[in-house]
This record gives sequence, structure tokens and C-alpha cells, in this order.
Amino acid sequence: MICVRSNPSPAPQEDAWVTSYQRLVPHWHSVSLSHQHSSIPISISRVNQFDAARLDIELSAMLKEQLVKVFSLMKPGMLFQYEPELDAFLEFLIWRFSIWVDKPTPGIALMNLRYRDERAVALRGKALPTSLVCLSPYLSAVRTGLEGPGLTFAQKMWYCVAAVGGQYILARLQSFSAFRRWGDSEQRPLARRAWGLMQRIEGLYKAASFGNLLIFLYTGRYRYLIERSLQARLVYESPNMNRAVSFEYMNRQLVWNEFSEMLLLLLPLLNSSTVKSFLHPFSKDKSSSSKEDDSICPICWASPTLVYLALPCQHRYCYYCLRTRCAAVPSFQCSRCSEPVVAMQRHGSVVEHKTQSQ
Repeated sequence: MICVRSNPSPAPQEDAWVTSYQRLVPHWHSVSLSHQHSSIPISISRVNQFDAARLDIELSAMLKEQLVKVFSLMKPGMLFQYEPELDAFLEFLIWRFSIWVDKPTPGIALMNLRYRDERAVALRGKALPTSLVCLSPYLSAVRTGLEGPGLTFAQKMWYCVAAVGGQYILARLQSFSAFRRWGDSEQRPLARRAWGLMQRIEGLYKAASFGNLLIFLYTGRYRYLIERSLQARLVYESPNMNRAVSFEYMNRQLVWNEFSEMLLLLLPLLNSSTVKSFLHPFSKDKSSSSKEDDSICPICWASPTLVYLALPCQHRYCYYCLRTRCAAVPSFQCSRCSEPVVAMQRHGSVVEHKTQSQ
């Protein structure tokens, strides 16, 4: 009689557990990973986040400078009236080709950062059933805590409304109220109330921004109020990328600081009578050359077609250059002698007061 010993069959409970595991893994794999990622504490460098904001500001200034050069041949002062619209247009372009298409802004990209929706990460972590916690050893993966979805459509739109539209409305209200002089006591009560309301709102916003800054320095999350309200957090794009630090800018700053300090020490010597007497023979030639340059407008550095004189110094300007500067700056000083301009006069005509030109 031959006895054949067969392999023991798996226990019914173990077979049922393996079957349920195979069924549940494809469905809950991504949710389980997000739960594990949300439990990993991460720390984002505050310096990197501030540097990203500074780089975005510098980029916007560079784009504005190039755009202003396009209108350099047009009437002076025309672009000054539409400066808020120009700033809003540039901010909209940066938002359209970065955040709207799920890409970081140039400054954020240079600092190896990106926006992550913290609400979605928290919701995915809470949605994981406790019955699947036992499967976590079988769902092992390389986790850094930086995983998570980007901003949603609603978050992108609200970011554009607050960052682009909010700044534009604030700039327009400030310029309009200053031009209408709402803060003067001679204005109507409604205008004074509107001015007071604007000042209170601006004060509350600055106080809230200061409080948000203190919280950011403590926790390292959400640089601005808009990021905190939208739950848009900056995290690293790649966990293995080191922060590139260049000391060229710092070296230039140190050199210029030392040079400026040296000039401050030399200025008293240049004002002394001995140095003035030594430089007196050379100043005669310069005075003759300055008389030749007096026929050129000191603002646009071109020969003025419509010559106007700034009073009381009587230096020559272009009509449009002098009028736009007097209208933009009430206490405008002459570009040649730094004397306050109180009126303007056409060359060979009667005096035209500065208040009338405004």
C-alpha cells in the first residue's frame, strides 16, 4: 500500500484574505499612498520661498522695462496714465503661462518649488478606511511627502482674481482718490467717508499680512494671505535638487558698499576750499560746455521744438516734458539746478503758472 503525501491546502481564512487584498489593491493603491504621504512631515526652506517671490518681482520689472521702451517714441507722459493697466497686463501674462497651465512661475521654478493643493491632500488622507491600514507594508514605495495634486480650476481663477484684479483695483482706487483729493477737509462728506473706509481696509489688510508673515516664519507655510485662503502650499518639485547659491551678487554688493563708503569719506575733502581752488581752472572749460548743452532739454536730451522756460531758473525744456513732469510731481525741481519750478513760460511769451498747467 503506497501512501502519497500531498501538500496541505492553505487555510480558508488566509485564502480569503489574499483574495480580498488582490481585489482592493488596484482600487485603493493611490489613496493609500496619499495617506502615507500626508503623514510624512516636510519642511520647505523659507529663504527659497522668499527668493522665489523676489525673482518674480524682478522678472516683472524687466518685462515692464522692455515694454516701456516700445512706447519711448510716443508722447511723453502718456504711458504714465495707464501704468496700473500695464502692471495688471504683465501679471496676467505671467499667470496665464505659468499657474494656469499647471506650471510654476519663473521664480518658483528657479527655486525648485511648485504649488500643491493642501485640501486635496488632507481629504485623501481622511478618505482612507482603517481596514486598509494593514496593507501598507505591501504598498511600499519611495515616499518623500512632497507628492500631491496641483491647484484646481477654482483655485487658479481665484488666484488670478486676487493677485491680478485685486492689485489693479487697489492701484486704480489709490490714484483716483489722490487725483480727486478725497482726503482733503474741503471735499464732500461722502468723499471723506470713502477715503476713511479705504484707509481702514488698507490698514486691516496690512495688519493681516503682518500676522500672516509671523505665522509663515514660524510654520514655513503660505507666504501671502491669498495662498493661505486658497490652501495653496509651496513644496519642492524634486526632492534631490540642491539649492544653488551664487556669491557673485553678494561680491558685487560688498564692492559697491565699500566704494560708496569711500566716496562718503571723500566728499568733505572735495568741498574744501583747497580742492575747489585746485579744480577752478578745470571748471571754466566745463562751464562753457554747459552753456552749449543748455539748449538741450534735460529730460529727453533732445533739441526742443517748442521751447518753454522753467521759472524762476529759466532753464529750457520741451513743452510736453516740462508740463508732464509738473503735472505728475507737484513739487517738481529743475533737472539742472534742482530749484523748485513754480511756473513755466514760453520762450518770448508771458508767464504760464504751474497750477494752470496741471
